[in-house]
Amino acid sequence: MDGGEVPADDSKAAIAHGGDLDAARRLFPEAPEPWLDLSTGINPVPYPLPPFEASALHRLPSPGDLARLKAAAAAAYGAPGADHVVAAPGTQILIETLPRLRPPCRVAVVGPTYAEHAAAWTRSGHAVRMVDDPAEAGNAEVLVAVSPNNPDGRVFSTTALGCAGAGLVVLDQAFADLEPVEAVSPRPGLVVLRSFGKTYGLAGIRLGFALAEPALARRIETALGPWAVSGPAIVAGLAALPDAAWRREAAAARAQDAARLDRMIGRAGGRLVGGTALFRTAEFSDGPGLFRALGEAGIYVRRFAESPSRLRFGLPPDKAAWCRLSRVLK
Repeated sequence: MDGGEVPADDSKAAIAHGGDLDAARRLFPEAPEPWLDLSTGINPVPYPLPPFEASALHRLPSPGDLARLKAAAAAAYGAPGADHVVAAPGTQILIETLPRLRPPCRVAVVGPTYAEHAAAWTRSGHAVRMVDDPAEAGNAEVLVAVSPNNPDGRVFSTTALGCAGAGLVVLDQAFADLEPVEAVSPRPGLVVLRSFGKTYGLAGIRLGFALAEPALARRIETALGPWAVSGPAIVAGLAALPDAAWRREAAAARAQDAARLDRMIGRAGGRLVGGTALFRTAEFSDGPGLFRALGEAGIYVRRFAESPSRLRFGLPPDKAAWCRLSRVLK
């Protein structure tokens, strides 16, 4: 098979997520190394973590360590207190856990969006349907929305979500930290998910948070079990979460990067669909062809089985990467 040819049996499962460079290498085995991975929405300029004590690796985290992390998260995300915060090894496990805390019910997911929300509720036996807008939730008992949405960047107000009438609203704000969106505080019937790894460019740390009323927060913590968050993740969270100045600077810098990427996409004939400061989604007259051209050059972007003309681009990390992308888009 030619190195630039996408296999005929390439499945939706193979492109369900970004970040899988093994899949990229299988698709384009002759592409130059190292790969430039633009298939995720992770901050390409990570938070400058200070060195941490080796004891963070040698011992189990203490309850005091976890309490300090939750207090830092409450302050950073505007929660009333640490008792409203659940710390977890990434938001993905929270997406998996929440459906297990309810008996089977009717769930509406506002989409198209991150596919794991619908998949997790379906795996737990719930009746899931996709809707285009929160107002279409109908008699759903649970409403799930991502705001800003992935991949189109749509933002939903808490008023609009509340008017849907669901007993529980799950609001995934994984991309909110660097955006000018309203701060959402947990309240009865509302759970807010926040991602640490995307904002701080430290996805490998595996850290995320749920903001919820204390009773529900305790149920989620119980379901996760003891020592859910590692010592190094706690150290990273305690260093980065209080640093509001870094977040402001990162938000301004990534917004400039996103505008630069928009211009490059436009020159390549793309029509911007939306995005956030960490990714941009665009339509192209020949999306599959551009995906192949990028792949043959060792650049991996996010594509969508249901919308072949669309591609999603993360932000290049440095000048060399920007130039590499520009050469293909020209």
